[in-house]
Amino acid sequence: MLINTGLYTFEVKANQHIVQKGIDFIYGDAAPTSNPPDFCISLKYSSILRSIIKPQVSFYCDQHSPFKPLNATQAYALLEWGLNWCIAAHDYTRLIVHAAVLVKNNKAIIFPARPGSGKSTLTAYLALSGWRLYSDEMAIIELESGLVNPLYRPVCLKNDSIDLVKTWFPKSQMTTVCKDTQKGDVAHLKGSSWRNFSEYVPVEIVGVVFPKYNKHKELTIYQLDQLDAFKTLSENAFNYGVIGYQGFKAVDRVIKKAALFEIEYNDLSDVESFLLEELIR
Repeated sequence: MLINTGLYTFEVKANQHIVQKGIDFIYGDAAPTSNPPDFCISLKYSSILRSIIKPQVSFYCDQHSPFKPLNATQAYALLEWGLNWCIAAHDYTRLIVHAAVLVKNNKAIIFPARPGSGKSTLTAYLALSGWRLYSDEMAIIELESGLVNPLYRPVCLKNDSIDLVKTWFPKSQMTTVCKDTQKGDVAHLKGSSWRNFSEYVPVEIVGVVFPKYNKHKELTIYQLDQLDAFKTLSENAFNYGVIGYQGFKAVDRVIKKAALFEIEYNDLSDVESFLLEELIR
């Protein structure tokens, strides 16, 4: 099985019934590629016994397994987390920031955020409201140009966000829910079609917005200075310490060109209005 994400190609070896349905659902419309795979990965039962009694699977990239085995019912979530790990741990030719990327009018806004911030819910809302989904998990930034790349990957929704998105967007397309993972209940949202994605190109970052959902607080906007933004953005970069001075220059370029904000909010439509009025004009 091959997964084509546009920027990277993965060769997947696994018992088909474990992950085939999810792969076909999320990536099945992607264009075939003749490029050699960037990563060769596999999902295997952790032992012969564990293929029969309380089945567990492990993720491998080549011969390395970075995660503990998970219940076989959680295999697709494990696969997606494994794809993230492969990119974050091995691509040193670009700056890889833990952030969502949404694009409107060929202008990108990246949303670095800690777990529990509501980032993926915001990502899903914007992606299903006419914005282009470039990434839910990673801003992949070219070191020389500072442009951010599109990546054909889903949005990872967790717990209450799954039902919220289904309520807001009844026609949204999601994988089957993986129950009781280490992150709770998880489902993956198909945020765009390959037909649309094939038109996406690397674009300029015009805004860096650190979001935080707070059900008790209406939209509150804080403008960040470049020093604070540099510190936080570099801390959110997976490979900042590895690529050294090039990473420093890449982060510096982003914060000097982009508008820098931290926001708290309880209404996603208010966030979108702010983004359109202040950053996508």
